[in-house]
Order: sequence, then structure tokens, then C-alpha cells
Amino acid sequence: MARRLNLSAPLLALLALLGCASAWAQSASSVQVPSLDAPRGTALVLPGHWFVVAGPMQAPAPALVLMHGCGGPFDGRGQLAARYTELAARLNAMGIHALVTDSFTPRGEKELCTQRVGSRRVTQLQRRRDALGALQWLAAQPGVDPKRLGLLGWSNGGSTVLSALNRRHPEVAAAPVQPSLAVAFYPGCETELARGFEPTAPLLMLLGELDDWTPASPCKALSHAAQASPASAAVQWESYEGAYHGFDGTAPVRLRLDVPNGANPGQGVHVGAEPSARAAAALRLAQFLQDTWSLKR
Repeated sequence: MARRLNLSAPLLALLALLGCASAWAQSASSVQVPSLDAPRGTALVLPGHWFVVAGPMQAPAPALVLMHGCGGPFDGRGQLAARYTELAARLNAMGIHALVTDSFTPRGEKELCTQRVGSRRVTQLQRRRDALGALQWLAAQPGVDPKRLGLLGWSNGGSTVLSALNRRHPEVAAAPVQPSLAVAFYPGCETELARGFEPTAPLLMLLGELDDWTPASPCKALSHAAQASPASAAVQWESYEGAYHGFDGTAPVRLRLDVPNGANPGQGVHVGAEPSARAAAALRLAQFLQDTWSLKR
């Protein structure tokens, strides 16, 4: 669904720096974030990277939890991947704090991409509890506006966002801290579609038309299903032609044959950047955050 963007001049100038965001990223603080998952009666604690808006603020600022995909939050060198540091930098420049959590390391996993759905060793239930715990942690931080908290995730993390937003899950309906918006890049939508989807906050989904790992069509159907429920918050989606899974990255498109899941089992999945979709999605995300949270910084 194409919409006209009405970005302010400062925000347009900011987004012009998309390709070099890491050059002005603030250093992250290492933090410990309790999950609502308590496998042995004690809450699991997730390592996190906390990117705080620099400089004086006139009022508490909004904050986003960034939920990684099935590959985990780290690159091949064991460093927080550029996808997260670059977005955190852009968010900070917009006046938004950012928290990146790690759902895998505390559970002894590095990645889920090569594990078949249904036998993955970190479940969507566990990740949903991670997201809800991260929201509670954010609400308690100084300088954070507890009325403007959000979730943003990619792929498996995007599916987590949908799950943590769906009122049909009793623990979501009962959560003491709720997000006021959510964003999902190319999530897997089938599970929530089958359950019934009633999001508790406005949702934006950013999808690739050529995605053969988590196809766009179930997410479009999810949006239509949500609109049928009077209890649902608004759901928006944008779909980009010529874009595969991971279109907002920078690596070229490649075929991954080590992934057992996808639209065409046994044939692998395509993953990689589509520059025009990457730029358009960055603008759409910024507009959604600006409009929903009435950003003035």
C-alpha cells in the first residue's frame, strides 16, 4: 500500500545519512534484561545493548526494543551486527532510545535458521516472554517515557513482535506494560493468522514481494483479518517489488540451501538487499514513528 510521506526537513536530512549511520552511532551500554521466561522458577536474564539518546532532553523519550532474527544479533566477528547499530543510531538521532536483546546466548544457541520449524530449540513462546520482559525493563529506566514504548523485529523477531502484540495470547492481554506501536520486517505471519490476530497497538509490517522464506501474502491476510475485529488496533503494511527476505540489509542476494523452511521446501530461500526497498522502508519506518509518537525533536 503506497502512501505519501510528509517528513520534516530535519528528518529528511537525517535519513540522507542512512548509508553512514554507524559513523555517528552512540556507544551502547551493556545491560541485563530480565525475561518473563522462568524455566527454573527464576527469570532468565538476557544480555542487552542499550543505546541512549545523547544530550539534554526536555522530557522523557520513547524507546524501542529491537528483536533479532533467527541468525541472532551478532555478525561473524561476534560483534553486534550493523543492522542493529545503524538503526539504533538513526533512532537516537530521532530522539528514540533503543534496546537490542539477545534471546539465544542465555539458552545455549547461536542461530535457529537451519533448525526446522517445530523443532527449534528456542520457541516463539520464549521469545514473546523476552519481548514482554524487555518492555517492563524499559518502562523502569530513567529518561524513558513509559507511554511510548515499542517493539521492532526482523523475520523470527518480527514474528515475535506479532505474538507479543496479539491480545489472543492471555499473557499479552494481562501484561502490565504494553507497547504503543510495533513494526515487523518480513515476519512469518501464518501462526498468528491461524490463531486469530487482535493487535493491542498500531502495527506496521514491511514486506518483500519476492520473499520465499516468509512470504508476504499471509501477512496481507493477517492485516485483513485484524481489520475484521473491532478490538484490533490499526494494521498497516508496505510491500516492495523486487525485494527478497532481508531487503533492508546491504549484502547482495544469495540462495541459502541450508534453510529447511520456506515457501518451497528443499529449494532453499533467497536473502539479500534491494537498495530501493531499503531506502523506501527506512522512510516509511521514520514516518510511522514520527506520526504515531508525535516526535518533535
